[in-house]
Amino acid sequence: MAKRIRIKDLLLNPPIGTTVHVKGWVRTKRGNKNVAFIAINDGSTIQNVQAVADLENFDDEIIRHVTTGACISVQGELVQSQGKGQSVELLVSELEILGAANPEEYPLQPKKHSLEFLREIAHLRPRTSTFGAMLRIRHNMIFAVHKFFHEKGFYNLHTPIITGSDAEGAGEMFRVTTLDFLNPPKTEAGKVDFSRDFFGRETNLTVSGQLEGELGALALSDIYTFGPTFRAENSNTSRHLAEFWMIEPEMAFYDLTDNMDLAEEFLKYLVKYALENCGEDLEFLNNRLIDEEKNLKQEERTGMTLLERLQFVIGSDFERITYTEAIDILRNSKPNKKKRFKYLIDNWGVDLQSEHERFLVEKHFNKPVILYNYPKDIKAFYMRQNDDNKTVCAMDILFPGIGEIVGGSQREERYEKLKTRLDEMDIPQESMWWYLETRKFGTAPHSGFGLGFERLMIFITGLKNIRDVIPFPRTPGNAEF
Repeated sequence: MAKRIRIKDLLLNPPIGTTVHVKGWVRTKRGNKNVAFIAINDGSTIQNVQAVADLENFDDEIIRHVTTGACISVQGELVQSQGKGQSVELLVSELEILGAANPEEYPLQPKKHSLEFLREIAHLRPRTSTFGAMLRIRHNMIFAVHKFFHEKGFYNLHTPIITGSDAEGAGEMFRVTTLDFLNPPKTEAGKVDFSRDFFGRETNLTVSGQLEGELGALALSDIYTFGPTFRAENSNTSRHLAEFWMIEPEMAFYDLTDNMDLAEEFLKYLVKYALENCGEDLEFLNNRLIDEEKNLKQEERTGMTLLERLQFVIGSDFERITYTEAIDILRNSKPNKKKRFKYLIDNWGVDLQSEHERFLVEKHFNKPVILYNYPKDIKAFYMRQNDDNKTVCAMDILFPGIGEIVGGSQREERYEKLKTRLDEMDIPQESMWWYLETRKFGTAPHSGFGLGFERLMIFITGLKNIRDVIPFPRTPGNAEF
């Protein structure tokens, strides 16, 4: 038997007139009493290969098991197709059932399924065209992230998944413990005695690799982390996961402008890489989004196709404005004056919502926007304070259809300023002693940002729910697969 060839490679350079061997899963089977046309997909491409089986040559029992979802192995001559929809087809000479799929039980029949239904069968949804496309794009984006930073001389740093610090200061963390939760050891004060836990202290799953990433940057100059992060936030929105992946570069000797420059270059690189390397999958998702939006009200539509949105990002310089300038624009905007915003903008100092961010990008500037110099009261303790003592060197990048996609800042490198900020935010200095020490021993200006990988995937794929851009979503009440 000939060596198996992936369908992607077969279609890329079809070896017409030769015997080929393909394995994959049956998408559809049609035909009549004389011939069967079998669409096979092996996940290497969104395209199927059509296998044509002359039923006289095969046992009825074998053909009976060639149903949607079955895994089969076929061999035969590759020829130019006589029918529409494909350029080549395989004339089957050998056919083997590797794994049958009872058609009465198999849930992925050849019809349109809702994304909500597919989340209930996350063990099978990678076999659909939509999720096959998403997973292939996801792989390409992972590769592109590493490629970008490697080409720029950055070093990848593995930061801890189990940590004793809360980088965001929000307190919404998953606890890691080996203590008996029914009968934990207690202190004299009646509290849980974490000194008798595995690590000798209270520990959690990390919400960010940033703080440890800064330690790497203050030795290697340019590093990036790319790892899983966790938030125990009881939120069931289309934008939140309890487990997700973060890309967090940290750079010594970068100020806020350097940070913005790198983030803009990085995002454009990723989008361009997707357009150049994921064409078939993006075309499929683009058409899918067009069909989906036909059923939406005019005000619910994004106004751009997926491919137009991707070109929108790489085709223009990002607009850079201060938070204060953004507030003035929003306060005087028509949606705010006519009370169309759900969250009206009245005063300086409020945290912007997605509707405000999208207005700036899609209506006012018609290009991606970088906001910077935010009020210090709505930002984290580690951000460098500006001389006005009201704002910090923070920046957010806003994209069409999604709002904030990147958040970052110049980090506070001054020891006394950082110590005071910890006290202001009621963060115990003892728990951050090691972080503070880096500001005592050879401190340096440095900056960094975070890109939520699944947030990027929402933008690249056009899929609107974050549960649909990760293989196995973890959300409140859901850890099934």
